[in-house]
Amino acid sequence: MAKHWADFQYEIYLNGMTGAVPRLPTDLTRLEELTEQRLGPGPVGYVAGGAGNGSTARANRSALDRRRIVPRMLRDVHERDLSVEVLGRTLPAPLALAPVGVLSIMHPDAESAAARAAAAQGVPYILSSASSTPMERVAEAMGDAERWFQLYWAKDREVTRSFLNRAKAAGYTALFVTLDTPLLAWRPRDLDQAYLPFLHGVGTANYFTDPAFRAGLAKPVHEDPNAAVMHFVSMFADPGKTWPDLEFLRENWDGPIVLKGILHPDDARRAASAGMDGVVVSNHGGRQVAGSVAAADALPRVVEAAGDRLTVLFDSGIRTGDDIFKALALGARAVLVGRPYAYGLGLDGQAGVEHVVRCLLAEFDLTLALSGHAGPGTLSPDDLIEETV
Repeated sequence: MAKHWADFQYEIYLNGMTGAVPRLPTDLTRLEELTEQRLGPGPVGYVAGGAGNGSTARANRSALDRRRIVPRMLRDVHERDLSVEVLGRTLPAPLALAPVGVLSIMHPDAESAAARAAAAQGVPYILSSASSTPMERVAEAMGDAERWFQLYWAKDREVTRSFLNRAKAAGYTALFVTLDTPLLAWRPRDLDQAYLPFLHGVGTANYFTDPAFRAGLAKPVHEDPNAAVMHFVSMFADPGKTWPDLEFLRENWDGPIVLKGILHPDDARRAASAGMDGVVVSNHGGRQVAGSVAAADALPRVVEAAGDRLTVLFDSGIRTGDDIFKALALGARAVLVGRPYAYGLGLDGQAGVEHVVRCLLAEFDLTLALSGHAGPGTLSPDDLIEETV
């Protein structure tokens, strides 16, 4: 029998019999405000902030809010199964933790705590290239749990090749290539604090432990950390990359490759033609292009263009269980959640991340059942109406 994620609510109510209440709110939209109160403006701004005046992050929310669920009655939802097939793997629910870099600014246990939380709940963890913890140590924290690796595609081919070899050796099974960050966007919250963690050597752990990266340094990292940081900055991303460059990744990675940051249907078609396995419809949570199309508004056209040639995943704006329902109804196979788990980590470490995952999936399970569905497979655009403003 499949796990009923909704049972988490009864666990909470039963704990209440002894006077215990959850340490964090169960309305996950409240986490950002709590994090603002408890953490410094630099780290909070780095996670919560967006490009420009924040218009894209607001559009992401508005595009999801504008779509309303139309529940159906008298359908048998007694037994539910949230499991889905993604990239050749069976997942217990259509959710993975998105790659979020520099997590040590949120909590000293950083990526290892988030990865352990994902492993404990059975959802995949996507490790950022820009993590504060080397990929091998994060892999160790997860045991044999499902893990995927996100690549910021460096200018230096040998460093990229080395990252791919290390990730494969450490048991990461899928590669997520972020395409929407060839340059850092204009982010006023970070600029106003003059706060960029990388310049302090935070978020550089995979680079500073990499043999190909270190081969390019005149002195070891610990002897000249500033030179190491500047070497990192000079190669971090490459605005010159184009579609033919994907061949290099295909040659050096034998698992599934997913392109993250796709918003235009023609780019989805090009991804399929290039032999990619999937795309993430994403605008980087509104962090890269101010005034960009909302991710949920881009999703239906990308799904149509992808057909059955690509696995379509979704991120940018997921905050609640009903958001997951809406993204799947619009055609995504699964969603990635980012900021909410980063806030959970900042507020309560591994337990905070597990709280976020369990709340999201309990609410999704209940939303699904109360709308007349026993699993994600029956969701379609017919389950939504779009409000006209």
